[in-house]
Amino acid sequence: MVQPESLVFRGRTFTPPELEMIQQVVSDCAALGVHELSQTVCELLEWKRPSGRLKHHECRQLLERLQQQGGLRLPELRRRGPRGPRRLCPTCRSDPQPPIQGSAGQFEPLRLEVVEADSSHSRFWRELVGRYHYLGWRVPFGANLRYLVRSAQCPDQVLACLLWSSPAWKMAVRDRWIGWNDPQRARNLQLIVNNSRFLILPWVRVSGLASKILARCARQLPADWQQRYGYRPLLLETLVEAARFRGTCYRAANWIALGLTQGRGRMDRHHQAQGQTPKQVFLYPLCPEVQRRLRWDPAPVFSPSNPTPAEGIYFKKAQAQPTT
Repeated sequence: MVQPESLVFRGRTFTPPELEMIQQVVSDCAALGVHELSQTVCELLEWKRPSGRLKHHECRQLLERLQQQGGLRLPELRRRGPRGPRRLCPTCRSDPQPPIQGSAGQFEPLRLEVVEADSSHSRFWRELVGRYHYLGWRVPFGANLRYLVRSAQCPDQVLACLLWSSPAWKMAVRDRWIGWNDPQRARNLQLIVNNSRFLILPWVRVSGLASKILARCARQLPADWQQRYGYRPLLLETLVEAARFRGTCYRAANWIALGLTQGRGRMDRHHQAQGQTPKQVFLYPLCPEVQRRLRWDPAPVFSPSNPTPAEGIYFKKAQAQPTT
């Protein structure tokens, strides 16, 4: 087994004694599954989010990284069903509905409902996204937040579904715009949130609705994210498949269009993934001087008594150049 050296991972430095402890736990508890091992190691390391919840997703990533480096050997994954993405059998609850038409102003105020994992709305959200979004539904990895969008004018109808999740590990155009180095990115990446799914249901034909929803998200999401994870994000990002969409709704909501990705995939850390479709990168700052804040060591974390200033303000495209 490889002798451990200090390792920096997801903004935390793991010392040789900590890495030796991880090796010992994995060796002594080989009868446990990978999930149980990551929970155990996370508890022993007291690796927690600002909210106090364990970072067990990140801990599992750490274990997989150590295995790739030859530092330990994880047990085989337990087969609990067929390989591949989880399949959902649609029910009549997600069947197409009569057309909903009009302009966005007719459907205000909009209501964004947070979908809790153990709620009755969770399966409904998965059904809608799995059935009608061109990318389908997959279990999100890491921190995430889901919304169902309704209107006071038709409170029993769902107009849209959104998923906000952990950001891309590296994106050249974004990272140049922020101007941070690798250690700064590793420490502060969690302060960026990615809009990884945005679905207007196909029978909803309301002009201007998508940009209105994005504006409502920019105002509501920081507080919802803080309530769940204990900190407020500073920047929103999304990747739009350039061959399929123009990103019109993001432009209308004053998101900043930065340019195209290099087509390696949003979580490619080793420059090995190939053949991904280049995507247009859009950003939306949630506070002034966001680039400077993300370069701070560490970036400021805002509390309810000291909220992010100017949240919900729309930044003009003229601000797309990095500050110095």
